[in-house]
Amino acid sequence: MKTMVYPGSFDPITLGHLDIIKRASKMADKLIVTVMYNPEKNCYFSVDERIEMIKKCTKNIKNVEVDCFSGLMVDYMKKVGATAAVRGLRAVTDFEYELQWATFNQMLDDEFEAVFLMANTEHSFLSSSIVREIGQLGGNIKKMVSPEIYDYVNDKLNKNGIKE
Repeated sequence: MKTMVYPGSFDPITLGHLDIIKRASKMADKLIVTVMYNPEKNCYFSVDERIEMIKKCTKNIKNVEVDCFSGLMVDYMKKVGATAAVRGLRAVTDFEYELQWATFNQMLDDEFEAVFLMANTEHSFLSSSIVREIGQLGGNIKKMVSPEIYDYVNDKLNKNGIKE
C-alpha cells in the first residue's frame, strides 16, 4: 500500500490546499493530511479546529486521513510508513522554500521523497494568511475556503460576520 503525507499548518485549510489534497489522493492508496504542530508558530486556529476543518472538507475523499504531528517530517513518515511527502507550489518563492525543505529532509533520511504539485491557476496566489487577513478585515472569503467550513471560518475571523 502506497501511503503519502501532505503536511502543513492549514491555518485555515483553503481551496488551494483542498485542490492539492484531491489531486494527491489519486496518486496514493492512502493520503494522510498532517497538521504540523509548531509551538513557536502563532496559529490563529487551534490544532483541533484545523483537524476538524480538514475532516469536514475531505469527508467524501475515501482514502484521506487526517492527523497531527510535532517533530521531524522524516520521523513521522517512518512512523506511518509513508513513501513520499506532497507539497504544493504556487510561485518561485514557494519553490525556493520547498527545495530547502526537501534537501534538509533528504539529509536526515536519504529515503525521503517529495512530490511537488503545481497549484491550480485559480489558487496560485491563495494562502491561509491571505484568507485570515481578508476575513479579519471584513472581506468576503467565500471563494477561498470550502463551503463546509465557510461559516465557521468567516465567523471566527470576522466577529461581526458578513451579510450577503
